[in-house]
Amino acid sequence: MRIFLTGASGFIGSAITKELLKRGHQVLGLARSEQSAQAIAAAGAEVHRGSLDDLASLERGAAASDGVIHTAFIHDFSKYKDNSETDRAAIGALGTPLAGTGRPLIITSGTALLQLGRPATEADRSGVGSDQIPRLASEEAASAAAEKGVRVSVVRLPPTVHGQGDHGFVPMLIGLARQKGVSAYVGEGRNRWSTVHRLDAARLFVLAAEKAAKDAVYHGVGEEGVATRDIAEAIGRHLNLPVVSKSGDEVADHFGWIGGFFSSDVPASSAETQKRLGWKPTQPGLIADLDAGHYFVHA
Repeated sequence: MRIFLTGASGFIGSAITKELLKRGHQVLGLARSEQSAQAIAAAGAEVHRGSLDDLASLERGAAASDGVIHTAFIHDFSKYKDNSETDRAAIGALGTPLAGTGRPLIITSGTALLQLGRPATEADRSGVGSDQIPRLASEEAASAAAEKGVRVSVVRLPPTVHGQGDHGFVPMLIGLARQKGVSAYVGEGRNRWSTVHRLDAARLFVLAAEKAAKDAVYHGVGEEGVATRDIAEAIGRHLNLPVVSKSGDEVADHFGWIGGFFSSDVPASSAETQKRLGWKPTQPGLIADLDAGHYFVHA
């Protein structure tokens, strides 16, 4: 298949590019900058110029492909709602030329949007909408595309997708620990984050595109729930810093905006995904990845 891949030069997308090519597919990668274009070309993929704001470019890329994997998202949390609405519009544009064709559209969402007090499953849906949780705009857009005859599937990723080159929440926590002189967790630190290694996540996206199931939801979860205290202790161990608890007003003061994420209890299961796709996570878990040391090497 010839797959149009948004986010092709990114942390997860670059791994998907390699996996697609390894499995004999062609890749048309969306590039919004010269740097991205060079990285995509160097990986052996074809470059498609455009951006998430350029809906016409997204439609052209989708029309020229046998399917679409959409992983790009603007990770500026100061404009979270605006960026979520940009993603809604982008999914609509990607789906337009695919309607009625049977060609797959794979979009990205998050397991952490489902805060249920138990491991979230693929069958679970949020009881609220994007007016309360802006990132749900992506799944709402997927549903709208399905109603128009697009063969759409959703891959939900956990709060941390880890591995070499990670620039998400875990590096932020490491940076905070260095800045504050302590590695902290919230309360008792029993709340859990599900995790997945980027290479396992990449294989899942490719399997989802190859399966081209209709209205499917998959969970890219390698570990169902890692206690946030265990994450803080691993960071403290490697930085040789005290590990402490923060509660009440201390959470906002210490963590800033990330405190709400790090205090969430958001375990998730991928049992059904593994059964349906034959996907089996094989890469190291988060704590083992932290213990490998690459997260703590200064650039």
